[in-house]
Amino acid sequence: MEFLSYLVSGISLGSIYALIALGYTMVYGIAKMLNFAHGDVIMVGAFVIFTVSTTWGLSPVVGVLISIVFCTLFGMLIEKVAYKPLRKASSLAVLITAIGVSYLLQNAAQLIFGSSTKSFTSVVNIPALRLFDGALVISGETIATIIISIIIMIALTLFINKTKPGRAMLAVAEDRGAAQLMGINVNATISLTFAIGSGLAAVAGALLCSAYPALSPTTGAMPGIKAFTAAVFGGIGSIPGAMIGGILLGVIENLSKGYISTQLSDAIVFAVLIIVLLVKPTGILGKKINEKV
Repeated sequence: MEFLSYLVSGISLGSIYALIALGYTMVYGIAKMLNFAHGDVIMVGAFVIFTVSTTWGLSPVVGVLISIVFCTLFGMLIEKVAYKPLRKASSLAVLITAIGVSYLLQNAAQLIFGSSTKSFTSVVNIPALRLFDGALVISGETIATIIISIIIMIALTLFINKTKPGRAMLAVAEDRGAAQLMGINVNATISLTFAIGSGLAAVAGALLCSAYPALSPTTGAMPGIKAFTAAVFGGIGSIPGAMIGGILLGVIENLSKGYISTQLSDAIVFAVLIIVLLVKPTGILGKKINEKV
């Protein structure tokens, strides 16, 4: 029963990683850039919910909706101000800029909200599920996280494959120059990608801080790194891969904490990543890309 408890908690944590990883994998797959500030958008979204709920006194559900809208627009603003001017720059310049944006957001949050950790009120109002005569208790946050993650992954997959903007994303991911020649607005497509990824980050921030009710300016830093690891683990650029990588990462981390050591769990997670990449460098569902020279 203990194993089932760790497994369910791991799937819940992994589902949050998967939501964040979807943002990473979409931006990389379409814009071919690593947005390391993505984890901090989670923190921004959580602080929006915190402000709406505590300062304004509105419902947490309203806070989540406002957070999604705010982070969607904020993600587009970050792309336009920080990344769009570097569209033709080297990948190193983009990477350094992303790290700079990350620290900027963390320090801005520290100036506005202070460095102390805030207590976050859960936005989930679902009763816990008790199984096997109460031997296994699954919290409402866990249930909501798993269900929401599955729904989002299915909706995102259908959006990418069945809608005109989604097919434009696929075209830009395949060949940006050819897509532009075919009349696709590459800039608008990349902005839409950032918007969707940032909106998902707001949802992930709400679920993360509901499951682990503490909020600080660095809240999104480590989950962001682990989510990027999950995206690479599953095959960066692949939406199902991000989901699988996130869930596997969460399960490995939770089982490591339960059966080995809480202090070594992060090291074990990254060690597993290294082993997987040694065996399959493109990740679980990643595809090998042949570059013309």
